Amino acid sequence: MDTIPVFSATPYALTRALPDVPFADALARTRAALATEGFGVLTEIDVRATMKAKLGADVREYVILGACNPPLAFRALAVEPGTGLLIPCNVAVTADDAGGAIVAAVDPLALFGVVGKPGMEPIAVEVRERLARALAAI
Repeated sequence: MDTIPVFSATPYALTRALPDVPFADALARTRAALATEGFGVLTEIDVRATMKAKLGADVREYVILGACNPPLAFRALAVEPGTGLLIPCNVAVTADDAGGAIVAAVDPLALFGVVGKPGMEPIAVEVRERLARALAAI
């Protein structure tokens, strides 16, 4: 039984529904689209496997990719070393109830807005543009 609802749009995420794309294909396409925009995947959390192993819970397919664009991360860290607490940018790929998938990326403007330093906004805007292009390309 799924105890994690279908991902829905939020003010802190960029979201793309892929109703005709199976989860595995969406995950592969997401990786490729991120790479095209200069993001590497530093971390991967298989939420489904983790919930099964730790809680015995059967949940929908759900993978969190920790995506990082090193030049942009370097620029952000140079403005504020504490931004290391906010990176990498998470991208979630989940199955929906109809056999498709949903891909969502954290909105860097929402995430990095907490930093409050003038030099951070242009970096967050560029990261957002790259993530938005990646989602559009999936």
